[in-house]
Amino acid sequence: MGREEQIEEREVLESIFPEEITDVSDTSYRISIVLDPPEHDVEEAATAEPPTLILQVSYPEEYPDAAPDLDIFTPPNAPKHPRLDIQEDRSRLLEALQPAIEENIGMAMVFTLVSTLKDSAELLMSERANAVQAEKEMQAAKAEEEENRRFRGTPVNKETFVEWLQKFKKEMDELEQKEREEKEAEDKKLKKPSVKDEKKLTGKQLWERGLAGKADYDEFDEDAVPTAAVEKIKLAV
Repeated sequence: MGREEQIEEREVLESIFPEEITDVSDTSYRISIVLDPPEHDVEEAATAEPPTLILQVSYPEEYPDAAPDLDIFTPPNAPKHPRLDIQEDRSRLLEALQPAIEENIGMAMVFTLVSTLKDSAELLMSERANAVQAEKEMQAAKAEEEENRRFRGTPVNKETFVEWLQKFKKEMDELEQKEREEKEAEDKKLKKPSVKDEKKLTGKQLWERGLAGKADYDEFDEDAVPTAAVEKIKLAV
């Protein structure tokens, strides 16, 4: 009885999946399942090639009164999809089939298992796409909040105003002090030497500057006596 039901189910499946089903043995076959990626997925995943899963079914002698032996893998050399990794997801996907197996014991169940596997894999991809989108939105919200904070500045209250005012006064005092020092330095640079300053010059320096008659000479400094005075002293001798 079991074998007859197995053959009958295999024929029905071939009419549903004529290009997707491939025999492995008299009691084992594989069905290729092309998944539909989430429509709202981000661009880099949405443009990737849709992933394909292969469900391998092996009938035990007691099937359908016993669960079929199942395995899931991808076609050889299939590119890895950003939202599905069969190496990591196989156990989760096989576990998702268990409720359907338990509900259909005693009946042909492979078509139901194919549909359940497709839905479970596409749900898993959708969850991951949603997580990526949520992360992008969170990062965008943080960036927007940071940008808004730059324009809002610090809230003004009594304490922040007093702190700002003290800082402002200090900056103004420092600026005024700097301007005074620069002005004094400039005035000192441009100021003409006084008579007192001229007296400190040597005679030679006074003569060269045309100030010989404006200051007393240092009697102890030969350089302080003009040349004309020296000549008179020599003639008198």
